[in-house]
Amino acid sequence: MSAPPPRAWQRMLSGRRLDLLDPSPLDVEIADIAHGLARVARWNGQTAGPHVFSVAQHSLLVEAIGRHLLPEPGPAEALELLLHDAPEYVIGDIISPFKAAIGDSYKAVERRLLAAIRTRFGLRQPTPAFARLVKRADRIAAHHEATRLAGFSPEEAARYFGRREDLPPAVAALLEPWPTAETQARYLDRFHALLPP
Repeated sequence: MSAPPPRAWQRMLSGRRLDLLDPSPLDVEIADIAHGLARVARWNGQTAGPHVFSVAQHSLLVEAIGRHLLPEPGPAEALELLLHDAPEYVIGDIISPFKAAIGDSYKAVERRLLAAIRTRFGLRQPTPAFARLVKRADRIAAHHEATRLAGFSPEEAARYFGRREDLPPAVAALLEPWPTAETQARYLDRFHALLPP
């Protein structure tokens, strides 16, 4: 008698059972995403301050930077920015050095999850130009996080994340880590404010 296949699904607090190998949009809930991302630490938790800098807060920062780079984005574009790291509510935030060590095998899982998330919330695959803007906003956020929170020198941050770009004070204020419950609530509030009617 052969052993059953290994479990490839994650039970969510909503009660959903999300299959990582074949994720269904019907099993994606924004409450689960916000809950998970608010508890996943950026930089493996190696950040200054009494609270972790979570992926949820990073996502809010990236969305704000995207609005700074592209004034008046549509709701779908703003949601794409906010949800750009949403698969990490299930697979965690894999830091770049570990990605380099394990190769790209995790990318297929990440792509399937992001496709299910986009379908669940009515988003299309972004255009190449907008995908580049998301990457740029993500790199700008990483540069500021690295130097302000994660102990990188300006030279190191420039080497790995590109040159520093100044942020308006209201956007830079999002770099101050918040308590988990506050981050989760702010992420949910922003999602609901952006969700197209």
